[in-house]
Amino acid sequence: MGKPVFAYLLLKEHPYGREMLRQLLTENFVPTIIISEDSAIGDEEREKFLKRIEGLPIAPTIESQLDELAKKGIRVTHKTVAIHNSEQVMPLIKDIDLDLIVFGGTRIIRGEILDYPTDGVINSHPGLLPDCRGSASPAWSVYHDIPLGSTTHFCDNGIDTGDILLRREFSVQRGMTYEDLCHGTLVLSGILMKEALMAWTEGRWDQIRYKQGESAWPTFRNAPDDVLQVVQQKLENEEYSHYVE
Repeated sequence: MGKPVFAYLLLKEHPYGREMLRQLLTENFVPTIIISEDSAIGDEEREKFLKRIEGLPIAPTIESQLDELAKKGIRVTHKTVAIHNSEQVMPLIKDIDLDLIVFGGTRIIRGEILDYPTDGVINSHPGLLPDCRGSASPAWSVYHDIPLGSTTHFCDNGIDTGDILLRREFSVQRGMTYEDLCHGTLVLSGILMKEALMAWTEGRWDQIRYKQGESAWPTFRNAPDDVLQVVQQKLENEEYSHYVE
């Protein structure tokens, strides 16, 4: 199989989406269209994430990555919407015969968008599914002593409940900070997305796809300050249960 035709959705210049695009481009997976959400909530999410990886390297901006492609004669359509919903996104993609839609860090998206591409919509989540669904997965993983990692999965109308393609633990070393964990799972998520598209080109999705089991944990929300304090203290004291020895 050749390269997939795919749309790439992300919150405007979110570091998660910037890293994922960088990873995809290393294997020449070039989206046909990029659709960025430019919203107040997107701005808030971007700033929160930048705080989580403060002091660590960030991939080049989407615009600068597209400029580099343009220098090679490769032009990618880049559109902006106020929100990633069917009303605003579908008019931009309805005339494109998409194999896939790739989420590079978005809000929860439901509805017609999920049913449009031939082979589905996939997302990379910075937590090990099904145990760590929802937001702030590195924090909740440390807080509850859940193994840390990332998962590439199909998107359905639930929250991080779709079939799994790839799932990998992140090696947590003693002395790592919360910022290190957030950055590490960010990079790992991008790598897994790249590997998932490589598996698509090899026709292996049917071999590696499997349904999620049940989780003993709830779907997590953003971690409040008191939880983050516990997380930082556990890491400082090296009390997390899943260090690589």
